[in-house]
Amino acid sequence: MTAQEMDWKQRINERLLSVLDLSLIDTIDTDSAREEIRSIVDKLFTEESAPLSRRQRQLIIECIENEVMGLGPLEPLLADATISDILVNGYDTIYIERRGKLELTDARFTDPSHLVNTIDRIVSAVGRRIDESSPMVDARLADGSRVNVIIPPLALDGAVMSIRRFGAELLSMDSLIELGTVSAEVAEVLMAIVKARLNILVSGSTGSGKTTMLNILSGYIPHDERIITIEDSAELQLQQPHVVRLETRPPNIEGKGAVTSRDLVRNSLRMRPERIIVGEVRGEEAFDMLQAMNTGHDGSLTTVHANSPRDALGRIENMVQMTGINFPIKALRSQIASAIDVVIQIARLDDGRRKLVSLQEISGMEGDVITMSELFKFEREGMDENNNVIGKLVTTGIVPAFHKNLAHRGIDLPIEVFEPDWSGSGGQAND
Repeated sequence: MTAQEMDWKQRINERLLSVLDLSLIDTIDTDSAREEIRSIVDKLFTEESAPLSRRQRQLIIECIENEVMGLGPLEPLLADATISDILVNGYDTIYIERRGKLELTDARFTDPSHLVNTIDRIVSAVGRRIDESSPMVDARLADGSRVNVIIPPLALDGAVMSIRRFGAELLSMDSLIELGTVSAEVAEVLMAIVKARLNILVSGSTGSGKTTMLNILSGYIPHDERIITIEDSAELQLQQPHVVRLETRPPNIEGKGAVTSRDLVRNSLRMRPERIIVGEVRGEEAFDMLQAMNTGHDGSLTTVHANSPRDALGRIENMVQMTGINFPIKALRSQIASAIDVVIQIARLDDGRRKLVSLQEISGMEGDVITMSELFKFEREGMDENNNVIGKLVTTGIVPAFHKNLAHRGIDLPIEVFEPDWSGSGGQAND
């Protein structure tokens, strides 16, 4: 947008707000409200005799519509289904991630106060606040997209906002197979372990697709089970009819009233859950999650930030120690080994694509070490001429101990799935 267009946008927007009844706008549907705004702005252009072309007027009308009804310059980005992340680094710098690669956009806010007003609109809609006394906040948009905001004095160069997009259409396991994230054989195994009520830990780095995998795995939970989800900012989109969604609460302005994930996990145990899904374990709630898994609440699922399955168990161990309870290390690891059955490692490769890179079963203890058996692994072979990673997901030939458990529950998973020559390739090649 040129300087002239920006000036006219500012002038017309100010006049619009002086004549528009915003309380009335809230009472009518979005399409009617947008039509009303377009009509008024068009009249204001005529009254002002604005020396602008029809294309320029249309651009300004669209921007003003987005200001009043949406999130300003973010609206076109939110409407683009190919964008997975929107990263606002100050009012005049907005990056997006598309197909795993970052791109700088031409979008920008008018000034720092314009960005702050947009942030206030987002966080207040979900009952959160952000100010100098509470300069960090997690929130969500109406479509479920996750929002994180940090403002000065912590952010030295102005307010920073990160939006993790959620697609309008929910991905399925078939989608992951088509994208090459998992192989058809692994998909069979994942479906079986969820139905068999094994406790699953999904591990991966930021942006690797842990929540997406958790959503897809939860789709295999039978519709007659009571599911309780616990999240810092509600993202999971479960399709079952009997779902109770719980969300943490930050402290109020006096620093009181906070409700942590640990509080919610403990409370969920009194709510007659059949499955407990914790969006992500980050701290002391790991202890209560392990207790739940070890006391009859099998089939639970959660995620953790870690670079490998072994690191994931180490992080869980560290989190439990944050509670201050002095466990002998062997007893703690024994409890972890007893609680968690399967660890799924997700990674974002150099080319931006997400892959399941390891599927491991926790098989028990040897001395004071948790033993794990890798069932599937991603074998990387190099890069092609387009800098795409070449590799495939292959079986290791190990038949998991839980295979008998599946059979006892009437789940028919062919043992051949775990044989290296299954389907003649040992796994699906990834591009």
